[in-house]
Amino acid sequence: MNLPALRNSTRATEVWGIISRLYARASRALGNSRITKEKAIMLEWLNTHIAYWHWLVLGLLLVTAEIFVSGFVLFWFGLAALFMGVLLMAVGMPITAQLVIWAGLSIALVFLWQKFIKPNWKDRTTSGMALEALTGQVGSVIETNIGKARGRLRFPAPILGEDEWMFMSTSEIAVGERVKVLNISGNTLVVGPL
Repeated sequence: MNLPALRNSTRATEVWGIISRLYARASRALGNSRITKEKAIMLEWLNTHIAYWHWLVLGLLLVTAEIFVSGFVLFWFGLAALFMGVLLMAVGMPITAQLVIWAGLSIALVFLWQKFIKPNWKDRTTSGMALEALTGQVGSVIETNIGKARGRLRFPAPILGEDEWMFMSTSEIAVGERVKVLNISGNTLVVGPL
């Protein structure tokens, strides 16, 4: 398949001509029928000078910028820009259609992420979530609570940066017994026998 031939084909020109006429009708219906000479010159310049690689560079910049920004939103705008770059390699279109498709695809991708993908995404880290990270963990008692209000236990691997924690329990637990974390009370774990 010859991509430049497809891009400059009569069929593609006809399709984008129809889209441009629909856009013009919508603009007139919204009261934006006055296009100044400067705007027309600017649109013509953008139509002739914006190439597919501009979209690819924009997409890579947005995806890279996601590293420095939280929220995982710029990634989807960058992905849509990359899609536009690939689409423009195959089919030519005016800048207004490019921007509309890019904006629509970006918004759709962010919506799909927020509504369907993110809620089902499992966070496998335990940092920043003390109750969720500690509840259900199993450790060994290294200092008994017999005759005292609190004892000390050790986990096989550090949890939230610590491998030894103070604990309290309603029952007396001897050294070496394994216990399960049931809850957290301040900086002390509430445990029960395993």
